[in-house]
Amino acid sequence: MKSKEQLAQYCLKHRGAVEDYPFGPEPLVMKVEGKMFALIGVNDGIANISLKCEPHMAELLRMQYEAVKPGYHLNKKHWNTVTIDGTVPTAELEAMIDQSYDLVAKSLTKAQRAKLANGDMWA
Repeated sequence: MKSKEQLAQYCLKHRGAVEDYPFGPEPLVMKVEGKMFALIGVNDGIANISLKCEPHMAELLRMQYEAVKPGYHLNKKHWNTVTIDGTVPTAELEAMIDQSYDLVAKSLTKAQRAKLANGDMWA
């Protein structure tokens, strides 16, 4: 995954994921039931993605990968921004996206989680 489009395609594979632009043309915000789980942008031609993360895991990922930094304009304890420069393996990046989605989905109300489980998006 190298491009903004590829990142968005992977995010949209998650149940109930939708694209939104609440801050203008940039960044692309991926949401589930109205809650953000990824913000995708491009700086100087290089894609980046901000993802929610457990605080301890966020710190570990920052130590492991130079491309992983505290969330840009986000709560730095709970969000990381990953520069898509090829140094983070695709499988690891996908796992980070999955974890972000799961963390946000778990925080939804019982009714919202049931709607997702039943596939009744936006019903």
